[in-house]
Amino acid sequence: MKKISITILLLMFTFSSFCQQFDDQENLKQNELKINMSNLIGFKWLDLNYEKILNEEASIGVSTLFSLDSASEGLDEYRTFSLTPYYRHFFSSKYASGFFVEAFTMLHTGKEEIYYHNNGGSGSDYIDEKFTDLAAGISVGGKFVTKRGFVTEIYLGIGRDLLGNSDIEVVGRGGVSIGYRFK
Repeated sequence: MKKISITILLLMFTFSSFCQQFDDQENLKQNELKINMSNLIGFKWLDLNYEKILNEEASIGVSTLFSLDSASEGLDEYRTFSLTPYYRHFFSSKYASGFFVEAFTMLHTGKEEIYYHNNGGSGSDYIDEKFTDLAAGISVGGKFVTKRGFVTEIYLGIGRDLLGNSDIEVVGRGGVSIGYRFK
């Protein structure tokens, strides 16, 4: 009788442990909303991100970038809009945080200044020419998450334009983002 009682107790304990493990997985926060603060401050771009956590070491997401100032000059001044889906793989024992490597594609539009020489007229001039291109690239970075869901990340990446619709061949991706992880 003792063996049967002990066996039943062990089975109940094991079953309750498995149930608790599955409940914990269902209660994990798997969505993130973030804003890239370095792009907002440095380039006057509104860069919003949504990320869906697939499991403890992988996530997918999309970033949408809008230029807030068309007269802005500097690094990457040509870009006016981009839509960037990405896949991240994390290399940490923590749940979807720590060091990561990211593969991304970027559909981006912009304008570039084209110089042309007019032989029959007043000389030479510049015109703004709009373009749309698609880039593929890779990024590396780190993500840090507090127990209450505050997220901060820093990342840097580079990609190559594939369509050749502009003189720009290389695109950059990076920054410092803050946000919130939720269910």
